[in-house]
Parts: sequence; C-alpha cells; structure tokens
Amino acid sequence: MGDDDQHITEVGGTGVPIPGDDVDTDQILPAKFMKEVTFDNMADYLFYDARRDDDGEFNDHPLNRFEGANIAVVNQNFGCGSSREHAPQAMMRWGIDGVVGESYAEIFRDNCKSLGIPAVTADHETVTTLQEWIEANPDGDIEIDVEDATVTYGDRAVDVEITDAMQEALVEGIWDTTALMYSNMSKVERTVADLPYV
Repeated sequence: MGDDDQHITEVGGTGVPIPGDDVDTDQILPAKFMKEVTFDNMADYLFYDARRDDDGEFNDHPLNRFEGANIAVVNQNFGCGSSREHAPQAMMRWGIDGVVGESYAEIFRDNCKSLGIPAVTADHETVTTLQEWIEANPDGDIEIDVEDATVTYGDRAVDVEITDAMQEALVEGIWDTTALMYSNMSKVERTVADLPYV
C-alpha cells in the first residue's frame, strides 16, 4: 500500500442504517466464527444471526436490503461487549468504509481507527434523521469529510464529532499501525539494542 493510499480525508458512498442501541460485538460478529484463523470470510458472518430467519433464510435486515452500501449509520454504544477486532474487520470486508453513530464502545472505535475506518459521532436526532433519509434514498450518496468533521447527504451538511486521535491518524495517514511500525523498524531496533534487559 503506497503512502498516498493511507491519507483518509473523506469517504463516501451509499448508506446502510443499522438501528438499535447497545449493538454488541457478538451481534456484529457471533462468537462461533471467532475460531477462524484469518479474517478472509468475516464479511459472510457480519450480523450472521440477525440477518437470517429461523430457517436460515435471509430476512429484511438492513444489510440484506442495502447490499453494496459503504457508510453504516448506527445508534448509541455501537460495538460494545468483548473487544474483538473481528467486528470492525467483518464490517470492513463487507464493504463499510465509514461509520456515523451516536456513540461507540472505545475499543470498537480504536479498532476502526487502526483499520482506517472513520467512526464519527452526532446527536440522536441527526443520526435518526440520516437513517430515515437512507431508507427513503437507498441510492443516495453520503460523504464523511474527516478533515472538516462534516457529513453531507442530499442537500444537507451536518457537523459531526471525530476524536482528535482518529482525525489526525486518518488525515496524516498514520492509522495503519503495522505499516507505521515497519517504517520505524530501524528506530525500534535501535531502542531495543539500547535496552539493558532484553
């Protein structure tokens, strides 16, 4: 991945509303799929149980209705529960490039940052208005501007909150911690060499 790819100043596309407060990581990515060694199939398992009826057929869950969407719009305390990175990984692999929500569990938000997925917040009214707009405009474009901390859709632009840490990491292109670590490897090795107890 080139340096240019890492600077995330805006993401956009169509939206998918995922309503409900306290949607935990076990709903997002059920524990039974955690044994997989890689994240390769995680997109298939995203909201696995919620997306199916008792017979295992797809139901009218938003992810079934808004396939191809890349901006998720969620409510309060999204991603709470256990700290599994699989949840945002599954969202990313399903195609989610950004999240607008009322609030997130801190670890979920940090995991999003590490994956280069902006997770911005807005108040309840702003979020529910956007969710309703998506229902009415499934093909409508939504843009998250990371630098300006705005979300634009239809003919509206709304201010959103983004943590300084996330904004800086995405805009500066320093969100990919592995790449960052590799790029600083010589510094890391020097530091290790200087440590008396290694």
